[in-house]
Amino acid sequence: MSIKGKTAIVTGSTSGIGLAIAHGLAKAGVNVIVNGLGAPDDIAKAVDSVKALGVKAAYDPANMLRPAEIAEMVAKAERDFGSVDILVNNAGIQHVSPVEEFPIEKWDAIIAINLSSSFHAVRAAVPGMKARKWGRIVNICSAHSLRASPFKSAYVAAKHGLAGFTKSVALELAEHGVTSNAVSPGFVWTPLVEKQIPDLAKSEGISEEAAKKQVLSRQPTRQFVTVDQVAALAVFLASEEAASITGANYSIDGGWTAQ
Repeated sequence: MSIKGKTAIVTGSTSGIGLAIAHGLAKAGVNVIVNGLGAPDDIAKAVDSVKALGVKAAYDPANMLRPAEIAEMVAKAERDFGSVDILVNNAGIQHVSPVEEFPIEKWDAIIAINLSSSFHAVRAAVPGMKARKWGRIVNICSAHSLRASPFKSAYVAAKHGLAGFTKSVALELAEHGVTSNAVSPGFVWTPLVEKQIPDLAKSEGISEEAAKKQVLSRQPTRQFVTVDQVAALAVFLASEEAASITGANYSIDGGWTAQ
């Protein structure tokens, strides 16, 4: 039994990892609701790129800071597409600062977007999944769900929280045909990271190649994870073959958390 014809919501999917997951699901025949930020033309291109893979796709502008909008995104997807079978919580933001200087508004936003938005989406999607006795929840965590770094207190707290939330939901839904799993990437080569490398090189007074090596120093492979690799794992966890996998947190980090 394939997942062709099912419907997925992928938050934060207008670019980067989220868009790669949307493409991966579309290649498997899954209809996709794209969500996230960006210029209108870029969003339109993202949605069109999903549709080009032969599935239905739509954009929902739900703001991950606003619980009511998240719930309405799920309700609208159920109305327009008939169901929400797969939920990929991918939206996230970052801010780096010493804890005593960490802006309160940045802390609140990171917890809201990186952790609480997943709760609001799961809360809205689970009743339909339970009623159909089938569902897949995939939470995109981070190596920081398993390891800490200095100056990233809010991000680390949110990702540790999301990993724990994933397990609790898995236990609640284990007898309802619904799985809940986490994917924890290390450093992934995304457009955002690509733009950050020259800035890091300039600030450190080093070459861009040296800046890349500095970023990758925690990953034993010394290679960036690719968005397609993350997407492939997420799509597998959404598949029928993964029906007995639940409550797991999959590292995809070039060996970072093996150390």
